[in-house]
Amino acid sequence: MNDTSRTYDVVVIGAGPVGENVADRTKAAGLSTVIVESELLGGECSYWACEPSKALLRPVLARADARRVPGLKQAVGGPLDVAAVFAHRDDIVNHWHDDDQVEWLNSVSVDIVRGHGRLDGPRQVVVSTPDGGTVRLTARHVVAVCTGSGPALPDLPRLDEVRHWTSRDVTSADAVPGRLVVVGGGVVAVEMATAWNALGAEVTMLVRDGLLTRMEPFAGELVADALREAGVDMRFGTTVTAVARDDGPDGEVAVTLADGERLVADEILFAIGRAPRTDDIGLETIGLTPGDWLKVDDTCRSTAVEDGWLYAVGDVNHRVLMTHQGKYQARIAGAVIAARVKGEPVDEARWGTHVTTADSVAVPQVVFTDPEVAAVGLSAREAERAGHRVRVVDRDFGSVAGAVQYAEGFRGMARMVVDLDRGTVVGVTFVGPGVAELLHSATIAVISEVPVERLWHAVPAFPTISEVWLRLMEAYRG
Repeated sequence: MNDTSRTYDVVVIGAGPVGENVADRTKAAGLSTVIVESELLGGECSYWACEPSKALLRPVLARADARRVPGLKQAVGGPLDVAAVFAHRDDIVNHWHDDDQVEWLNSVSVDIVRGHGRLDGPRQVVVSTPDGGTVRLTARHVVAVCTGSGPALPDLPRLDEVRHWTSRDVTSADAVPGRLVVVGGGVVAVEMATAWNALGAEVTMLVRDGLLTRMEPFAGELVADALREAGVDMRFGTTVTAVARDDGPDGEVAVTLADGERLVADEILFAIGRAPRTDDIGLETIGLTPGDWLKVDDTCRSTAVEDGWLYAVGDVNHRVLMTHQGKYQARIAGAVIAARVKGEPVDEARWGTHVTTADSVAVPQVVFTDPEVAAVGLSAREAERAGHRVRVVDRDFGSVAGAVQYAEGFRGMARMVVDLDRGTVVGVTFVGPGVAELLHSATIAVISEVPVERLWHAVPAFPTISEVWLRLMEAYRG
């Protein structure tokens, strides 16, 4: 059994996109850096979340768009080529091999230790390697926890015996189930219901409240209408009280609801939220509670550990559970770590403003359903709860020439939330086919606090879907 010890300036636990970005930034700043990973380098997003899910959804959305184009819809009336969709998905995730990620980390001179890393006191990380050995890593300055999040599961009896699906299973499956039950109403639930229904499964959604409840209400309503029209059985106000699977590898799943109704399916997906991956990383050795989210300040430095040596970046700090936002935090944290280690002045106000603004004001999100949902900043409800005096401006995409050109019968809505005291846009939501590409313009408007009167002079090209901005400005000016 090997037992080796190494010392670095920075030790990063978790080699997903967040950990990779932290390591890249600290190494580029001249700090010796090692990254620890027990699974595939590239993490959840690359192999079981963002990338494979969008690979499954892209042909679904492209076909939906094509079916709305006169002269083309007749040519795409048949079913999807499921084998080709799966092959595309497999190519996107590099067939669940991380050779490219290894090559990239080597190219930026970040060392890699494969195995399960656990904290073992201040600045100490012990890695259990696949060959049964142990590597002890000592950080001269910083340990960055970038272990992300995993699927939350309900407290149901004998759930571990059911062979249920989580977000990992639903994005990596290589066969279409005849009947799929989806429990949940968030992003994973609606995206995967969209994908697998289009791939041929009979999908039933069991939703406790509504769809996409953290977004503007019309977003969930429009997505629910579309899912129903596509053939998804939508059940709202339902709670699962029991689930069991028949014996055998292909046994059916029986799902019991609170009202006593019993459903039978081939697979069941639980998509009810996320939980921090901190249950087995040694938090107890530094006085923290395993399984908890890690609280941080605006530079992603832990607020619960003395001497400032522990950082928690990405999902694990529970600020925003999105890959792009985690990578953004990682870029900030990496630069701050380097400045502090070198004793250089850190403009705390500058860094703090950027992180705080991104976390609470200008976080962009796209839901790749049909129709797409794209949102940034505060919803009207959130803005009012935060004490803003707001005006809400809604426009139907039917008034936009570019939308009519894009798709026959284009259905969707745009909302702009304006802070009347500052005269700036604090939130934007778009729902409709192809609206994801509108989001960055909205993000710039929100993050830059551009005066609404100035936005009047940002002229959208005709005829494009982005002309909805002109319609919103016209409605705002009255």
